[in-house]
Amino acid sequence: MVDIHCHILPGVDDGSKSWAMTREMCRIAADDGIQHIVATPHCNDVYHYDREKYETLKEQLAEASEGRIEFSIGCDFHFSYENITDAVRHPQRYSINGTQYLLIEFSDYGIPPNVAELLLEFTSRGMVPIITHPERNPLLARRPGKVLEMVDAGALVQVTANSITGFWGERPRAVVEWLLAQSSVHVIASDAHDPKVRQPVLSVARNVVAAVWGEEVAEDLVTNIPRAIIEGNPLPRPWQPSSLGQRF
Repeated sequence: MVDIHCHILPGVDDGSKSWAMTREMCRIAADDGIQHIVATPHCNDVYHYDREKYETLKEQLAEASEGRIEFSIGCDFHFSYENITDAVRHPQRYSINGTQYLLIEFSDYGIPPNVAELLLEFTSRGMVPIITHPERNPLLARRPGKVLEMVDAGALVQVTANSITGFWGERPRAVVEWLLAQSSVHVIASDAHDPKVRQPVLSVARNVVAAVWGEEVAEDLVTNIPRAIIEGNPLPRPWQPSSLGQRF
C-alpha cells in the first residue's frame, strides 16, 4: 500500500515530535503493509514549509524504517492566496514527489466562493489538485455536493482511513460513504500524526471498503491510484461502485 498523506517528519509541524516517534510510526506502517509514504508537512501561516530541507531528510526516514519503507516528499498545502500564487509559479516546490499532483487542505472557517475557478487555475497549468479529507472539513461535510463541483473542476479526493472506521464520528463516516457512492473518492490515506492515536494504518479502512465495494475498488484506493500519483502517472481505470446504496 501507498500512503500519500502522513505527518511523519519529526519536529516540523503538529505531527511526529521526535525521531523516536517517527521510528515507531515507521514500524506500525511497515507492519500494516505500507511500502511507500509521502511525508507531508503542513504549509500554512503557522508552519514554515522548507522543501529543500525536507528532501534532505529522506535518507534519515529510510533509516528510521530500517529500509522497509520508501519515502517521498509533498506537503499539506493550505489553500491561501499566498500559497496559491507561489505554487502556480513553483509547482514542484509543493507537489507530491515533484509530480503534477498537489494535496490541498481547505480552512475549516471559509472556502472561497470561486473555488472551482481557482482549482481550474491549477489544472489549466497541468497540475492535479487532491482535496484532503473533505469529510472532516465542517463546511464541506455539511455540503458535500461542493466536493463534486471540485471533482468536476479536475480535482481528486483523498479521504482519511480512520474516517471510514468511525474515529472522527458519524458525519465524516457518512460523508465518505456518500462520496464513494458518487465515485468521488480516489485515495485513502492515513493523515497520521503519531504512533498511538492517529496511526499510519490503512489496512483496516481498506478491508471495510473491500467488504462493501469489492477488492478491486479497495486496491485502487490504497495501492493503484496512490502509486500512480507518486510516480506522476495518469490514474488507472475509473471505477463504479458495485454495491451502490449499501452502508458500511
